[in-house]
Parts: sequence; structure tokens; C-alpha cells
Amino acid sequence: MTTLVFGHKSPDTDSTGSPIIWSWYLNEIKGEAATPVLLGTPNTEAAFVVEKWGTETPAIQTEFDAGQRAVIVDTNNPAELPDNINELDVVAIIDHHKLVGGLETKGPIDITVRPLACTATIMHDLMGDDAAKMPDNIKGLMLSCILSDTLEFRSPTTTEHDKALAQKLASELNLDLGAYAAEMFAAKSDVSAFSDAELIRMDSKEYEVEGTKFRVSVLETTAPEIPLGRKDSLMESFKTVQAEDGVDQVLLFVVDILKEEATLLVPNDLVKTVAEKSFDAKVEGDLVVLPGIMSRKKQIIPNLKV
Repeated sequence: MTTLVFGHKSPDTDSTGSPIIWSWYLNEIKGEAATPVLLGTPNTEAAFVVEKWGTETPAIQTEFDAGQRAVIVDTNNPAELPDNINELDVVAIIDHHKLVGGLETKGPIDITVRPLACTATIMHDLMGDDAAKMPDNIKGLMLSCILSDTLEFRSPTTTEHDKALAQKLASELNLDLGAYAAEMFAAKSDVSAFSDAELIRMDSKEYEVEGTKFRVSVLETTAPEIPLGRKDSLMESFKTVQAEDGVDQVLLFVVDILKEEATLLVPNDLVKTVAEKSFDAKVEGDLVVLPGIMSRKKQIIPNLKV
């Protein structure tokens, strides 16, 4: 049976590139039939990266047969996976997020969860000497994943290991690392074609704090004025997303990659309280700037209070 490799439902660069990378490894190195798939539409940066390196965009698949053999990458959270994930034959998980719980497998599996900034970095380690056999397009995807997840080493999730691997790959590809990262971030910042609801869901995770269910959304950009110029309609769309997704509140953080700060949209008193308790912020009006806040995983989610 062919193994399907997939990440989470809101495919960013890491959750788009890593299934392609690991499918290459399984097919070409391990001799096991594998196919990458996506659980949703990739964001603009991920789409740019796939085209840049000449690889096919994986097909989008949302329904899976029971017993389907699968490898999960870049998540271990059932809320970010197919509804019947526990009916699939999950044989491995490769991830860099905290353990959430709720996954049940049909037998013992290979699980690798490491405190690195990027799933692709972990994959490079797992490949060992075989990583040297990667063709340039796979190296390019791996580099892209690292640059995206570390925001070109600005994110506090960045480790020296991630940084060293990215620099090594850029050198092997004869790429100016800074110039390429700027291209990626420009692609990520072009969100004009997306509806408000699509923007809210583009890079988001569900998280519960003391009985309150949040959709925690992040927009990383070098042009924050673009999404912030839509703040009124975005906040109006929070209500629709909340009703459709069964959450109590949307938290939308617009991360300015260059200034290394986040702006949180504040539509009501609940979010005002969250901002004040979680980030020691003083809120006046419907926006609050949070200096130094760059990472949902390391700085936002762990600090949320209501």
C-alpha cells in the first residue's frame, strides 16, 4: 500500500514542503511507495516555494479510507488532521510541536518530536548520510521550510542547528540566503486574493484556555499595512468564523517580520483581557502592538490567559 504523507489542515511552507521531502526519501532511499498530499490549500509563500523549485503541488485530500497507511508531519494534534485520523494506519510522526494527545494508532510507531524550529531540519537528521543524495529541488524545499519557520532566524524558535543547516543548503545551492528569504516573504505578504475568512484560517490553530476555545491565527508579513488596512472587515468576519468553526473567539496576530513585533486585533473586551493578562499590554482602541512577539508556538500559545 502506498503511504500518504501529510501535515496539518492549514498548509504553510513547512507543512507543504515536508511531505514532499519525506515522500522523496521513502521512495528514492527506502524503496517504499509514498505520495505527499495536502489537507488544504497552501498559503501564498508555500505556493511560491513549490513553483520556485519545480516540484508538483501535492493534491488536496480531505477524506481518507480507514486503514490507509500514513505518515504525519509538522503536527500531532488531531484537531489539525482528518476527522477519522484514528481509523488510519499511522506508521510515523515527525514533528516539532508540543504533544497534544488524542491520537490512537494500530500498533507501535516511529515518533520523532524534537525542539527544533522546523520539521524539515528533523528530517535531514533522520536521513543521516543519505541526506547528501538529495537533489537540488529537495534541498531547496528544505531550505525554504527552515527560512519560513524561523522567519530567516528572527523567530525565538530558531536553533543554531536550524541556522547551520540553512546556511549549508544555501551554500550548496549557490543562493544568497537573505535575497531568497526576501522573495519568500514578499510572496507570503501578497494576500490580496484571499477573503477575510480565508486570511483568518490561513495559518491558524485551535487552542482552549480555561474552557474558552480560541482560533489563534497568525499572519506573518513584511507589509503589515495590507492586512491591517482590512481590520474592520476582518473583525466582522471573526463572528462568521467563530460560528462555522465552533470556537468562542478568534485571536488574529499580524506579525511584522522586519520590525519583529505583532499587532493583535481587539474586537471586544474578551480579547482586551487576553492581551492585558497574557502579554502585559495596555490596550487602547481596537489594535495593540506587542513588541518582540513573533512565535505562536513559543510566545503566544504558552502565555494565553483569560
